[in-house]
Amino acid sequence: MSKNPDGKQIKVGILGATGTVGQRFVTLLAKHPWFTIHVLGASSRSAGKPYTLAVMWKQTTPIPSVVRDMIVRECHPQHFAECDIIFSGLDADAAGEIESAFRSADLAIFSNAKNYRRDPSVPLIVPLVNDSHLSIIPQQQALQNPPLKKGFIVTNANCSTTGYVIPLRALEKAFGPIESCLVTTMQAISGAGYPGVSSLDIIDNIVPYIGGEEEKMEWETLKILGGIADGDDGMKTFDMHARHPLRVSASCNRVPVIDGHTMCVSVRFQQRPPPSPQQVREALVAYTPEAQSIGCPSVPVHAIFVHEEPDRPQPRLDRYYQDGAGVSVGRVRQCPVLDIKFVVLANNVSIGAATSSIINAELAVLKGVVKVE
Repeated sequence: MSKNPDGKQIKVGILGATGTVGQRFVTLLAKHPWFTIHVLGASSRSAGKPYTLAVMWKQTTPIPSVVRDMIVRECHPQHFAECDIIFSGLDADAAGEIESAFRSADLAIFSNAKNYRRDPSVPLIVPLVNDSHLSIIPQQQALQNPPLKKGFIVTNANCSTTGYVIPLRALEKAFGPIESCLVTTMQAISGAGYPGVSSLDIIDNIVPYIGGEEEKMEWETLKILGGIADGDDGMKTFDMHARHPLRVSASCNRVPVIDGHTMCVSVRFQQRPPPSPQQVREALVAYTPEAQSIGCPSVPVHAIFVHEEPDRPQPRLDRYYQDGAGVSVGRVRQCPVLDIKFVVLANNVSIGAATSSIINAELAVLKGVVKVE
């Protein structure tokens, strides 16, 4: 049995376990040193079947033996009552009501869905960036009717946002506020879920539009990189980087790559003169998030791996480095319009999805936010 650092078994459930993100949760959690998969949840079409018959498995490794014969349940809280943690890989059209019901049942939800990212009491956490935002959870619990003791929702960010805010956070930590940022994405087709983009639309093509993606990146960046402020009414609020306004402009494109989002980023610092490219490289290499220092088992050795080669990172070569749990940065150089520009690669189905939720849960366990009985 998996044990947490206190020696107690941590039972977890997975919502949307037959979907693309759910399958990634299953793959990662089946070998997790702390967490034990206790319940798998999916739609009524899959409920009552052994997992191996309910799922159209699309991972590169076989279905883990610990779940092959596990009977899939409908996504109702009573089936998950014995779980300490719930991971949600649900699609957005189903996630809202289901996740709310699970929270009301006093269950801790770590969600990959977008539904609660804008909620003023729900933290939007990239685990290598802003785990301090977990501090708003007691307020979230107190606002529920009735108030909750263990239940809450934590969301992770959009897959494209996740990749580039990690180096942005490293740069702000080293050099102070960033004033403006331009980001152009080249996003893998797996980011659209299964079956994804039609082959006639994506082969030999680039689609220069992903619905809602640019606005999500621009808004989520401010919530993630901002802090938490105390309001006059005693309530905590996300300050959206208001103390040092940050302007973000995103252009998002779908490209014929299976996994791995590549982003070209340019930034302007408030600091004048700005740091040199070599100073930026050194700051990226040195960046150590709290998730590393407190011992989360799924955190990568390098939150940011900096390439010196002029033609890296590349999705096919670099997306599975560290099992996709960190990001790769390359081509750090001076920008003639802003200050510094560079390229980021993030595995959208790992750190951009399930891996982020899992590290968020590890952080919550280590910080005592998750109550394990």
